[in-house]
Amino acid sequence: MERAPLDDAADSILAARAADGDLRAFEVLVRRHGPLMRAYATRILGSNSDSDDVVQETFITAWEQLPELQDPAAMKAWLMRITSRKAIDRIRARKQDQPLGEWDAPAPESESPHQRAEAASQRERLTRALATLSEAQRQCWTLREIGGHSYAEIAEELDVPPSTVRGLLARARQRLMQEMEEWR
Repeated sequence: MERAPLDDAADSILAARAADGDLRAFEVLVRRHGPLMRAYATRILGSNSDSDDVVQETFITAWEQLPELQDPAAMKAWLMRITSRKAIDRIRARKQDQPLGEWDAPAPESESPHQRAEAASQRERLTRALATLSEAQRQCWTLREIGGHSYAEIAEELDVPPSTVRGLLARARQRLMQEMEEWR
C-alpha cells in the first residue's frame, strides 16, 4: 500500500526523491511520462524500435543527470527536451534521412482508397513543403507543431532567443501556408 501515495505524488516530489536515489520514485516518473515520450519520439523518428531506444536512453540520461535538475517541478518538460535531443541526434546519425512522408502511420484499412490516396498526397506535399524550409525553421516547426513545445522550450533546445523562435516559426508557417495553398 505504500506505492499508492507515490503514484499520486507531484513530479517535483518524485524528482527530488529520485535525485536522492529513490528508485521507486523514478519508476513512477517512468510510468507517468514514458508513453508520452514514446509517442513524441515515434512521431519524430517514424520508428517504434528507434523511439523505444530513444526513450530508454532518455531515462538513463535523466537518472544520471537528475541531481543537476534545477527545477524539479519542470520534470516533464525536462524529459521531453532530452527526448527531443536524443531523437534529433538519432536522425543525424542515420546515414540516409527518411522522407518525412514515411513518418506518419499508415491510414486505417477502414478508409476508402480515395481517402488514403488523398492523405498520401497531402503528406507528400507537406514533405515537399517542409523541405523548402531552412533547417532552423523545420526544427522549430517540428518542435512546436508535432512536439507541442513552448517557445521558451524551443529556444532552450535550439540555444536561440525566444524572439528568434517566434520569427522562425512565423516564417515557417507563412511558407507552409503558401506551399500548401492548394489543400486549403
